[in-house]
Amino acid sequence: MPFAPADRLSSPQNPRIKQLLRLQQKSAERRALGLTLVEGLRELTIAVEAGVAVVAVYSCPELAGQEGLQALQGLFSSNAAGPEWFEVTRPVFEKVAYREGSDGILAVLRTPARTLADLRLPANPLVIVLEAVEKPGNLGAVLRTADAAPVDAVLIGDPRTDLFNPNVIRASIGCVFTVPTVAAPVAEILAFLREKGIRSYAAALAPEARTYTECDFRRPTALVMGTEADGLTPQMREACDETIIVPMRGRIDSLNVSVATAVLTFEAVRQRQ
Repeated sequence: MPFAPADRLSSPQNPRIKQLLRLQQKSAERRALGLTLVEGLRELTIAVEAGVAVVAVYSCPELAGQEGLQALQGLFSSNAAGPEWFEVTRPVFEKVAYREGSDGILAVLRTPARTLADLRLPANPLVIVLEAVEKPGNLGAVLRTADAAPVDAVLIGDPRTDLFNPNVIRASIGCVFTVPTVAAPVAEILAFLREKGIRSYAAALAPEARTYTECDFRRPTALVMGTEADGLTPQMREACDETIIVPMRGRIDSLNVSVATAVLTFEAVRQRQ
């Protein structure tokens, strides 16, 4: 039997629509149910190709169009036990959509459960470490860099945002599914780096900091980044093997954390080529 919508939802009071809103707005609901949302055919396709389990799909024909609906159908056509699929009227879909210019496709996913023990790193890994990241947009941008470079893992210490916040998924364009990404306490991440023999480079404004181009990133390397507001904590800086800096030639003294991460990451990749 072909993959096709099972029902059409037209009321914002429908229990499924209410749950979509809770999943969109409440991290506690996402954690309790082990579910999250992804909006957009491109992001959903990336998640499916990465092996993420899809629980339900919601589509708005007026927004998705025939081409979008056919692509959605093709995405699950080979899966006999595919997710539930519901059509949604445009007013209701616009209530649950969380991005502008939506393509009319929204899905509920099982949140991937990843731990440090799950990581399978190569012999000479390149890793990004983020401490206490709090802005979904910054985390998403870093994940896009991690996918593009690519790096072998992104480790997030003591995060202040939900790793699978729908806005992180949106900002990363689904790269949160393509890059091995783990959230863990900072102490566990530092112990993991030491156990794996990965040299850590703290990006921070400090008198002892070396210019990043002077460093040798050809060995196992972790690029350690802090928040825009506070940078790295003193404890994290002291725990790292070396402190590095991107020199500022103008009036400001720092870059956006996602931009700084991209500069350091692509220098490390350049050295390894």
